[in-house]
Amino acid sequence: MSLLAKHPRPKKCAVQTCRASFVPRASFQTWCSPDCGVAIARAKAEKKRKSMAQVERREIKVRKETLKTRADHLREAQAAVNEYVRLRDAHLPCISCDSMPNDNDLMTGSRWDAGHYRSVGACPELRFEPLNIHRQCVKCNRNLSGNSVEYRIRLILRIGADRVAWLEGPHEPQRYTIEELKAIKAEYRAKARELKRGDAA
Repeated sequence: MSLLAKHPRPKKCAVQTCRASFVPRASFQTWCSPDCGVAIARAKAEKKRKSMAQVERREIKVRKETLKTRADHLREAQAAVNEYVRLRDAHLPCISCDSMPNDNDLMTGSRWDAGHYRSVGACPELRFEPLNIHRQCVKCNRNLSGNSVEYRIRLILRIGADRVAWLEGPHEPQRYTIEELKAIKAEYRAKARELKRGDAA
């Protein structure tokens, strides 16, 4: 056995703003000075705090999801479909009055809705049907209750008389399950992301 004590090898300080070379007193030591030791301890504590906060946020999200009613899921699915429609029609005029976002019509304003041709109240079966929903200015959708006569004229020009006739025909009643509503929401959020990526390209 060698009588000579084995000297520890020099290390570089783990603190990125320091990186000084030092000889550790113990194998686990990764800092060169008490200040750097405190900096490492604080960084570890902050990392742990963030990790715990992330876990807590996930748990809260799960709890909120379990508390949602069918009506909540219905609203979220509709919001996802509406967002997709507004993005899909972003470069098109209002379906009822041909106004564009750059128009100086203060009554129209800069806000845009996803207006249903056949309203959700009158025909809930078509509430998620993209052919039944088009970008519409607030004035037409809210102030003029959809401006349906003008909507129909332009809708025929946009999608064709056959499709409008199909929209106006009878439809099977729909009773969506919560899982189906979640699937609709996920599908149209994905479609909206795709459109956003296309605009950014």
